[in-house]
Amino acid sequence: MSLVSVSFNTSAMGDYGYDWALVDVETSGLVARRDRVLSVAVITIGPDGEQTGEFSTLLDPGCDPGPVEVHGLTAERLRGAPTFDQVAGRIGAMLQDRVLVAHNAQFDYDFLAHEFARARMWLPVSQRLCTLALNRQVDPPTDDMKLGTLATHYNVPQQRAHDALDDTRVLAGILRASLREAARLDLPLPLVTCPPRAESRFTPKPPKTPCAYRNPGRLTSDGPLRQGMKVAITGETAHARAELVGQAVAAGLNMMTSVSRHTSVLVTNEPASGSAKVRRALTEGVPVIDEHTFLRMLADVRPGAAHEATAVAAAPTAEPEVEPVVATADLVPRTASVTPDQEAPLPGVPTLPAAAPGVPVPVPRRPAPSVGAPDKPLAGRRVLVLGGVHADAAAARTRIVELGGSAAINLSASVTDVVLLEKGEGDRRMSRIATLELPVHGIHWLSAPTATATATATAASGAAPRAQEPHVMPRGGVIDLPTAHGGPAPEWYVTAGWAPQPDCGIDVVAFLLDEDQQVTFDEDFIFYGAPESPAGTVRLLTGGPAEQTIALDLASLPPATRKVVVAAAIDGAATFGTVGAIQIGAAPGSSGAPLARATLDAATTERTMLLVEIYRRGPVWRLRAVGQGYDHGLDALARGYGVDIAD
Repeated sequence: MSLVSVSFNTSAMGDYGYDWALVDVETSGLVARRDRVLSVAVITIGPDGEQTGEFSTLLDPGCDPGPVEVHGLTAERLRGAPTFDQVAGRIGAMLQDRVLVAHNAQFDYDFLAHEFARARMWLPVSQRLCTLALNRQVDPPTDDMKLGTLATHYNVPQQRAHDALDDTRVLAGILRASLREAARLDLPLPLVTCPPRAESRFTPKPPKTPCAYRNPGRLTSDGPLRQGMKVAITGETAHARAELVGQAVAAGLNMMTSVSRHTSVLVTNEPASGSAKVRRALTEGVPVIDEHTFLRMLADVRPGAAHEATAVAAAPTAEPEVEPVVATADLVPRTASVTPDQEAPLPGVPTLPAAAPGVPVPVPRRPAPSVGAPDKPLAGRRVLVLGGVHADAAAARTRIVELGGSAAINLSASVTDVVLLEKGEGDRRMSRIATLELPVHGIHWLSAPTATATATATAASGAAPRAQEPHVMPRGGVIDLPTAHGGPAPEWYVTAGWAPQPDCGIDVVAFLLDEDQQVTFDEDFIFYGAPESPAGTVRLLTGGPAEQTIALDLASLPPATRKVVVAAAIDGAATFGTVGAIQIGAAPGSSGAPLARATLDAATTERTMLLVEIYRRGPVWRLRAVGQGYDHGLDALARGYGVDIAD
C-alpha cells in the first residue's frame, strides 16, 4: 500500500502529531525578494495523518516565467491564471493554525512571505518544518536527500517531478514515513518558529561594486593613491559622502566602512575628534589625510594589479600540500583550540602564537582519512559517544576519527555503534538504543576495536550503507571541492548541527573576506539580522533549532573574495564546553549527499568558534575544517574581520 494513503498510528506517534499544511511552489527564479510564484499547492493533514484538504493552482506572475526547462510553465500556460492576491485568502486559511511543511522549507516560506506582502496580507505561519532538515537528522542510507530519492527510499510513488501538486502529494508520503522514523529514533522535531512577517522589500538590494584591484598597501607620505587601496572616511565632509565614495570607487579605490591594520588611508577633516576610526588609525599607524588632499589625489590615481579570476576545477583530493601561514603577535586563542595543522584564519584577532610577526611558518596539514580504507578498523562505522565530561567525550570522538570512523553527536539511522563513558548508561537515548539492538561498548573498545564487533554491527536503519560515504575530516583536514560534471561550481551547502540546547541559542554566521582576510563591505557579514549577501551569493538558512546552513554560490563570488569563513557563536553566557560537539557537513546543492563531514569539539570555555573555511587555492576552491574557538563574543569576532560594529 502506498505511504501516501496510510494514516499514522496515533498512539505510537505521541508528540509527533500536528496539524500540518504541506506546501510546494514553482517559481520564476531562486531569489524570493525578486522572483515570483508560478504555481502553488497546499495539502492539509491532521494529527492522525489523514488528509483534510487540498488546493492547487497556476498563477499569473506578471513577469517572465524563468527556467521553463525546469518547471515546464510557459507564459502561454500561465496566461489567464489568477494572480496570487486573488487566491491568497484561500491559501492563508489553509495555513492558519497549522505547521507549514516543505522540502527545503525556508525557500517556500520566503516566497510565500513575499507574495503575501505584495497582496498586503500577513503570512499566517507561526511554525515550519523542513523535511530536508528532518531527514538530515534521521540520516537514511540514501545517496542524497532529493525529493525523488527519498520518495524511492520510503516507497512513495512520484508521477510528475516539479509539478506542485504531485510534489506535495509525494511530500505527504515522505512526511509520514519520516515522522515514523523520527519517532522510532526518539528524535526531536526540527520545528522553526516563524515570527509574524510582512515583507515589504520586493526588489533586490543592488550589490555593491567590489573593487577589482588588489590592495597595494598603505599610502606613503610622497606617494600617489593607487587602485585597490583601502580607504575609510570619518566625520563631517564638505562634499556629500556619497559623492566622495562614488568618485573614489570610479577611480578604482576600495571604500571601507571601518579601519583595520590593512587600511591604506583614513580621510577626515577632524583628526583630533577621537572617533573610533581615528583612534584605530592612530593605533595601527594608518596615514590620515583631509578631504581637500583626498580630492586632489583622486585626480591622479595610479593603476593597480587586478584580482585574478579563479576557475573552479574538479578532482577532489584528501592530501593537500603544505601551505605557508603568516603568524602574527596579536591576540592568541586558547591553546585548547589550536592544533599544529591549522592555519591562523583571523588576522588582527587570533593567530598562531609561536612565531615572530610576519614570518611565514610552513604548517603541514593532516589529510582526511579515506572512508572505507581497509587499514582503518572503524572505516565505514558511525559511532555515538554518550556520557563523560566534555574533555573525555572529545578525546573519544577524536580517537574514533583516527580509527577511520565518523563521530555522531545524535542518534540517527546511520549510527552503527555506541561507546559509553562515565554515567553514559543514564542517557535518555539508551532505552531506544537497546530497542534498536545497537552494539554498546566501553571506552576500552576504542583502544583496539575487534574485527568481529565491527563486522557484526548493523545500522539502526537495518539497510545497506550509502554507495558513497562522506569523507571524514579531522580538525585541520582539507579537501578540494569538485565541480558538477566539469561545469561551473554548484551551490555548496555547509550545514552545522548540534545537540538540542534548552538554555541557549547558537548562531551560525559567515564572513566574505578579501586577500587581507577582511570584509570589503559590512554586507559581507552574513548573520541572523542580515541573512543574505546583497547579490544573494551567500545565504543563511535555518533548518531547525539545532541546525543552520550557509549556502554559497562559489561560481558567482567576485574575484576579490578569496575566502569565506563560517563560524558559530553562542547567544548568552553558555560556552561550547556545555554545548558539546558541532557536526559539519558539506554538500553540493541543498539536497546533495554530504561530500565531507567533521565533528568539532575542541572548544571548552569559548563562546565563538570558527567552523570551516572555504578558500581559493590556485584553480580550485578548498574546504578546511577549523574548530578553533575564542572566549570573546560575536561582536569582537566581526570587528576582527573589519565589520564596523558600534561600541
